Amino acid sequence: MTPRFDMFDNAVGARFAKRFANAGLVLQGSSLPSATQELVSLRASQINGCGWCVDYHTKEAAAAGETAVRLNLVAAWRESTVFTDAERAALALAEEGTRLADAYQGVSDETWAQVRAHYDDDQIAALVALVALINAANRLAVIVHQKGGSYEIGMFAGSTN
Repeated sequence: MTPRFDMFDNAVGARFAKRFANAGLVLQGSSLPSATQELVSLRASQINGCGWCVDYHTKEAAAAGETAVRLNLVAAWRESTVFTDAERAALALAEEGTRLADAYQGVSDETWAQVRAHYDDDQIAALVALVALINAANRLAVIVHQKGGSYEIGMFAGSTN
């Protein structure tokens, strides 16, 4: 699969990407733990089949100290013992928020109750926005066939100013 289009090599695409990245900075600066942010982003990206985003979030999480065991078990988090209850709630929200068409209610009341039990309002706002943002990023990358494998840690640092 050859990339179809380079969003960064187009004036409109580059302006959009800059503003999109700035939205991500709001979430990075929130009180939602960065490890949780990477796990959620990785899980949604796995579900959506976004090689670029799986590459990005796996490498960034590892660089931030995330273990290979936990990264390798994200796809099977329900059958794993390495995630906290709070992380499990966030991963459930990520899955249900990503697979909206698979369930008539979208995010279940049970998952929402678990999220409420583990996160404060600011963290919930960041978590909901993160699920929406990573799903949008996945769609952008999948539509233009942006492949995984070439991301380098910190590649976009400083590109949002």
